[in-house]
Amino acid sequence: MSQPDRADYAPNIVALIAAGWRERADRVVMRYADDQDRWIDVTGAEAQAMVDATAKGLIARGVQPGQSVGIMARTRIEWSILDVAIWTAGALPVPIYDTSSASQIDWITSDADIAVLVVETEAHAALARQVAQDPESPLRDILVIDDGCMDALRDAGAGIPDSVVAERAGLATLDSPATIVYTSGTTGRPKGAVLTHLNFVRHTYGIQEELDDVLLFDGASTVLFLTLAHSLARLVEVVLLASGTVIGYCPDSRKLVPYFASFQPTLILAVPRVFEKVYNSAEQKAAAGGKVKIFRWAAKQSIDYSKALATPGGPSLALKLRHGVADRLVLSKIREVLGGRARHAISGSAPLGDRLGHFYNGLGLQVLEGYGLTEVTAASHVNRTRLSKIGSVGPALPGFEVEIADDGEILMRGDMLFAGYHRNAEATAQAMEGGWFHTGDIGRLDDEGYLYITGRKKEIIVTAGGKNVAPAVLEDRLRGYALVSQCVVVGDGKPFIGALLTLDAEALPGWLKAHGLPEMTPAEAAVDPVVHEHLEKAVSRANGAVSRAESIRKWEILADDFTVDNGYLTPSLKLKRAQVLRDFAEDVEALYAPAPR
Repeated sequence: MSQPDRADYAPNIVALIAAGWRERADRVVMRYADDQDRWIDVTGAEAQAMVDATAKGLIARGVQPGQSVGIMARTRIEWSILDVAIWTAGALPVPIYDTSSASQIDWITSDADIAVLVVETEAHAALARQVAQDPESPLRDILVIDDGCMDALRDAGAGIPDSVVAERAGLATLDSPATIVYTSGTTGRPKGAVLTHLNFVRHTYGIQEELDDVLLFDGASTVLFLTLAHSLARLVEVVLLASGTVIGYCPDSRKLVPYFASFQPTLILAVPRVFEKVYNSAEQKAAAGGKVKIFRWAAKQSIDYSKALATPGGPSLALKLRHGVADRLVLSKIREVLGGRARHAISGSAPLGDRLGHFYNGLGLQVLEGYGLTEVTAASHVNRTRLSKIGSVGPALPGFEVEIADDGEILMRGDMLFAGYHRNAEATAQAMEGGWFHTGDIGRLDDEGYLYITGRKKEIIVTAGGKNVAPAVLEDRLRGYALVSQCVVVGDGKPFIGALLTLDAEALPGWLKAHGLPEMTPAEAAVDPVVHEHLEKAVSRANGAVSRAESIRKWEILADDFTVDNGYLTPSLKLKRAQVLRDFAEDVEALYAPAPR
């Protein structure tokens, strides 16, 4: 595998993206939907002009080289234009989740010294103004996308010469900070990971090299809906912009499925929850039409077919025939839900699970699972189209070295490693012990260098009997059941493993109808005996993946779900386990209370 010399790299992110847009000056590189959900095309030349005009406006507004500028918005075209424009102005874009509270905005703007913040809505602006009222806050200038700030920036910068923009665009070197990405804070106050231009530029070359058949062909396209405040979506944004893969922006995840149908992407970029919901929705639709047995039979053929593809002999003739029937009856319809043209998908942020991996692979969508953290510029591993091992997160991307410590922790170093936590040398030193970044995740490498994630170091449960249990295996399997939204496996210091479950409010009505049950609220369903009966079967199936000592013996359904709004999920949909265990301590203890006589 070639390792490009640093002298051959683009000098910074701005040059990397600009080169791609010059090559595609007359070709579409972005699309966004208007108020009637009609797609509007943007060519490379148009995108560059929008970026330059915005950069001029920022310069006219007083943004200085090296200054942090905040972006707080959903994933929309303005996010990317602002991102590249801030880099073009020689400044540092700092993302803030659009779901952030005033206190979270206060922390990030203060820690990153953000004086200029671009927000999406007036509601965002109201929160930001609360922060700006504090005399000690650096925040002074709040721009609102929905109030026309993009046009205002363009007009304000009309008098700035092109030469000034060109000079600013060339200021950053590969070693310059490019952004500060704040971790989503599952264990406390978010830490700001400083990522450099080298991190993104080197990563882009490596990803293009390894995924050229996914990204670098005429007509390659994807719908981007993952929040750009998250490091994974941010890396994906840069790679797509540099590669010319057409991006369709989806600010509202509720429109994702119809956008798939109208946009017809060749690549699906999603988190496991999206793949779960597509599967569960299809199953519920089949159940509502009295065809659930046909759906489940077809799903089994898809899974069996995928597994057979990995064997030396391949699928048998009988399996091929059954798979063909399953495709006509069910599988082809699911491909159409995803737009009909997608042949590859990339899944990250959490394990997808073998069942869904084989199901989608069997219907013709190869899901390439990946892995990474903010501190390694979002992605360190991903499966390849030429050899994808379902259940693994693939081999390391170019530029990474990977080791497994004696206790099973995954350690990494390489060009994509962050420059450290902003203003937090102590945390940086702890994370970088011995020159290696300590991920906090537990895993193993096979003889071909494919990585398997087996748990989170801080989440390992040690039962009273001394059994070490990684909760992720059970949690992932239970979340795959249509009715389950979240699962928290417990049992640290206890005699057996237990679990707290929450119900999926969106899936509940369809599930109840399919099972001949009346309408119920999630709280009512939580105590319904038929719901309990079906969940008991789901728990038993999940237990089949582990030993008896690791299996769930008792479980309970909570009346309410864990969400971003109630503070139990991060904006990137990761569970705040410590907070759940603290706030629901009584529910956990109830699992271990002696049975009444």
